Amino acid sequence: MSDETRRPGNRFDEVADAAARAFRLLPAAPQDVLPPGGSRARGTTHRVTTSPDTVERDLIKLVLTIVELLRQLMERQALQRVDAGDLTEEQEERLGATLMILHERMVELCARYELSMQDLNLDLGPLGTLLPPSE
Repeated sequence: MSDETRRPGNRFDEVADAAARAFRLLPAAPQDVLPPGGSRARGTTHRVTTSPDTVERDLIKLVLTIVELLRQLMERQALQRVDAGDLTEEQEERLGATLMILHERMVELCARYELSMQDLNLDLGPLGTLLPPSE
């Protein structure tokens, strides 16, 4: 593997190009999208919009959202194990330190891409938000 193929910037460019190609394959306008059943119903159609300028940031936002969801799930699992008494004191300390470091790294990555932790909480419409409210 050459140095050029390993550089992160090149990988992001490849991902941005792939995402741009994928979005070009989407229907061009809401009227081009048929609802399930094939008949056209009146109503608003929500469509993802992207531009080459924001695709990297949007992709990072999606990845960080998934990582934050997993981090919160791991934290809840850890609390359940602590409450159940499944861990030694040393394991509890290591687990707590690891989760704190992971949270700090998430905050750093959000700051690097000018995102807040609230930006990672996607609105799922009638289902509410993806992540529980922060405490």
